[in-house]
Amino acid sequence: MITIAVDCMGGDHGPSVTLPACTQFLDQHPDVQLIMVGKPDSLAGFSHARAQLVCASEIVTMDDPLEVALRRKKDSSMRVAITQVKDGKAQAVVSAGNTGALMAISRYVLKTLDGIDRPAIAGQIPNAKGQATTVLDMGANVDCQPVHLLQFAVMGSALVSVLNGNDNPSVGLLNIGEEAIKGNEVIKKTGELLRNAAKTGDLNFYGNVEGNDIFKGTADIVVCDGFVGNVALKASEGLASMIVNFLKNEFSRNIFTKMAAVAAYPVINALKTRMDHRRYNGGALLGLRGLVFKSHGSADVMAFGFALTRAYDAARNNLLERVQVRIAHAAPLLASNE
Repeated sequence: MITIAVDCMGGDHGPSVTLPACTQFLDQHPDVQLIMVGKPDSLAGFSHARAQLVCASEIVTMDDPLEVALRRKKDSSMRVAITQVKDGKAQAVVSAGNTGALMAISRYVLKTLDGIDRPAIAGQIPNAKGQATTVLDMGANVDCQPVHLLQFAVMGSALVSVLNGNDNPSVGLLNIGEEAIKGNEVIKKTGELLRNAAKTGDLNFYGNVEGNDIFKGTADIVVCDGFVGNVALKASEGLASMIVNFLKNEFSRNIFTKMAAVAAYPVINALKTRMDHRRYNGGALLGLRGLVFKSHGSADVMAFGFALTRAYDAARNNLLERVQVRIAHAAPLLASNE
């Protein structure tokens, strides 16, 4: 039985999204039980045979400063949910709450793994191959040193090997060109570290990739700092919405385009499904002594359900242990570049 803790109060919509999503998830996964954390009045009326309700008196809002979230709101639904993982009561936790607060509280409560300086958020962006490119970091670390990007690559490789069943995923370094001589000093140094990691068998380094390679699926994993990664994520979501809206408007102009839409409906629907960012919701906070998954704050019921599924897959496939194995193998390389 897999146990997942859920911050029911986090995100833009809170219980109006998390509660129905949890109900659907429990109905679809008979080998799961959930620890639902939230304010008593918000959880009142919720009942499921495999759900345990845990009360929390406070909520971390989307605009709470880190100091408030971490130091003052010690009984927040977010912190109580994360504590369930620390105490061994749950194998993973999911929250749609404030990203900065989730990272700070997770790091404080769970601590980082040996050999990892900074946890990173790993998310997925749909690509032209009908799959998804894993990108990290997606917003936790705006400024990174080469060794941090090396750590991200090691952890990302473990994630993809678990969730995608790919034991030797390729890693690309996001740059302004494919040539090794391009990029700033941080990127050039990171390239050297990744090439050395490939020689020692710690990584399958593809080389430098550009922004369009994320959408082509050139490499299974793309490594970058959190500023660039977050911009890429938001750009991909905006592009998907633009394409879907464009097709919808174009095919509704007149009777002829409407007839064309009927004929093209299967293709349009397949494209819409493939590009629907809700299907890729749920970023993993890698590098912690516990599994933490971040849902979009604006997630609807469907999107939050996918975040729960990613946490379930990670726990079921022992992601934490496999990340630790990867880090242990790469320990000499990581230590030599600190």
